[in-house]
Amino acid sequence: MLTIDEFANCLKSYLSTEQVNLVRRAYYFAEQAHDGQTRRSGEPYVTHPLEVASILADMHMDHASLMAAMLHDVIEDTGIEKKAIQAQFGEVVANLVDGVSKLTHIQFENKTLAQAENFQKMALAMARDIRVILVKLADRLHNMRTLGVLRADKRSRIAKETLDIYVPIANRLGMHTLRIELEDLGFSAMYPMRSRLIHRAVQRARGNQKNLLCQLQKAIAARLEDEGLNGRVVGREKHLYSIYQKMRNQRKSFSEIMDMFAFRIIVDSIDGCYRALGISHNLYKPIPGRFKDYIAIPKANGYQSLHTTLFGLHGVPIEIQIRTQEMEDMANNGIAAHWLYKNDDEALSGSHARTRQWLKGVLEMQRNAGSSLEFIENVKIDLFPDEIYVFSPKGHIFQLPKGATAVDFAYAIHTDVGNACVACRIDKRLASLSQPLQSGQTIEIVTAAGARPNVSWLNFVITGKARSNIRLLLKNQQHSESIALGQRLLNNALMSFNASLGSIAQQTIEQRIAQLEVESMEALLEEIGLGKRMAYVTARLFADPYTGAEQKSRLESPQPEAPLSIQGTEGMVISFARCCYPIPGDPVVGRVSSGRGIVIHTDSCNNIADIRYNPEKILEVVWDKDVRGEFTVGLQVELEPQRGMIALIATSVTDMEGNIESINLEAKDASCSQVQLLVSVRDRLHLATVIKRLRRIKGIHSITRLREA
Repeated sequence: MLTIDEFANCLKSYLSTEQVNLVRRAYYFAEQAHDGQTRRSGEPYVTHPLEVASILADMHMDHASLMAAMLHDVIEDTGIEKKAIQAQFGEVVANLVDGVSKLTHIQFENKTLAQAENFQKMALAMARDIRVILVKLADRLHNMRTLGVLRADKRSRIAKETLDIYVPIANRLGMHTLRIELEDLGFSAMYPMRSRLIHRAVQRARGNQKNLLCQLQKAIAARLEDEGLNGRVVGREKHLYSIYQKMRNQRKSFSEIMDMFAFRIIVDSIDGCYRALGISHNLYKPIPGRFKDYIAIPKANGYQSLHTTLFGLHGVPIEIQIRTQEMEDMANNGIAAHWLYKNDDEALSGSHARTRQWLKGVLEMQRNAGSSLEFIENVKIDLFPDEIYVFSPKGHIFQLPKGATAVDFAYAIHTDVGNACVACRIDKRLASLSQPLQSGQTIEIVTAAGARPNVSWLNFVITGKARSNIRLLLKNQQHSESIALGQRLLNNALMSFNASLGSIAQQTIEQRIAQLEVESMEALLEEIGLGKRMAYVTARLFADPYTGAEQKSRLESPQPEAPLSIQGTEGMVISFARCCYPIPGDPVVGRVSSGRGIVIHTDSCNNIADIRYNPEKILEVVWDKDVRGEFTVGLQVELEPQRGMIALIATSVTDMEGNIESINLEAKDASCSQVQLLVSVRDRLHLATVIKRLRRIKGIHSITRLREA
């Protein structure tokens, strides 16, 4: 068991005597505070903070972090308050301890919500001082090392949380060594049998491959020496969890994964890295497409290295990573490695700009998210990046997750660019906004004043920043559109009582709002617009204060409610049913759908037959004479199966200024096929011209409009 004297001696290698004494003071303070407390293993509780500080000392963390590690459970587990710690050790240490204490678990009935809330708190703590999360990661690592004393179900729960939350954060901060240990400990706690089996298989495989491994290592080292390059070659071992993940995700057998050797070449300079790459490629043939330069373009977590794969002895693949010692330290300890090369202030300011940039984005997502679950969904995308690198027209490099689209790229540039995006050019050619980007492409975003995000973008955007900003804007858009529609519906309904919102006294409005138990008139209008409240019932209540005999008779036998005029530009609160595809010119009715607003159906649609004359669910609507927009309609075309028919149909629709949304071909028999089209048109007249043009195509037997789909 580690003692404070042994620990203090280790610290002398990189901290001043004064700083070591401050860490000692923090230890004795914690020892006194935790006096009488023991861990589940029966050891004095103070052994835990000492071990946590030791983990951070291995990374050469600053003395403030080590003091916070010693004191991290004092606020939570003893009666000592933050101000007492501040009086003893200063504001920086007190804030770090308080930050770590706030990351302790809150009890929620819903485990998913608990995890999301904890994650959200962690992100905010990281943004204030990155050292908070480093102390928390070290705390979690020591807890994982001593997990054996807990019940199996508790071990499994803690291991899952570690793999779901702490491992991705460690990875995002570039802390490779800590991440690997957390992964392997989490793996063995969650799947003890699988872990043991893979461990045994690895031991056997390494024993069999030992000779070949030594030969390869000596061959590479000898070639570096011959070329006068000062460098060392070390073998890289695959850890258990990564082997398990590759077997599961890539559906590979154990022998396929282990039949590959991995080495790391560590040299003195960046120039030496590229020289070592050339020497390696001269020694063994490189495998095409397996070279990556993370020195010129570092990973998002600051990782730098050259990666290449070679055909080694007997055709065995060899994976090689080439880097400098500073890159090696950065790869192993990530953000914590900055304290090796910088003083405290420098390490906290300029040295980890990438991490700061990421944390800034996390904070923006946190502000925009509607809930902690939505927030964690967005951030987790950014925590598991399989990265691509694309360029702006000015040559700036942007890192995005694999599968990202031009919309993701637009939001990566700036939120305002994403919100105003209308089109894109990929390598100077116009392309679809939903097209997945590839590394090396140059992306140009076309924007337009007054443009706004489309709800369909949520179907293809990948990054958390894009997703959270689109949702926020759509939420605000729906809010304003719901209020506008609610006002129209209420005024429409009030007309049947010969009243309007403008004619009702403000005092009466306030009384009715209180009676309906809503916060404001705006909230009431929004509920009406979203279909959560009936406009007619609300109008009757608002019209009730008119007490004259004439008004009373009107209330008892009100005029029929005027139909609502549909303009086609109402936005998200008025939608068009996908069962009957109504278009301007069709007789239509509106179905009031709670939370969605009004869904427009054709008058004869079977899906509303049961409620067609229910005034609480059906609203009379008409098309406005100036209706604008494009509307989807379904067509069924029966034709002879001939080469090029689909192309002819598509060309004909486009020539008539229509747009095909989807096309589905089904063979009925050898002489007849059936094509179902979804076409965007302006109105019934436009549809008639499209159908007329299609009828001219030789081989088409019939065209009918789909009324049910």
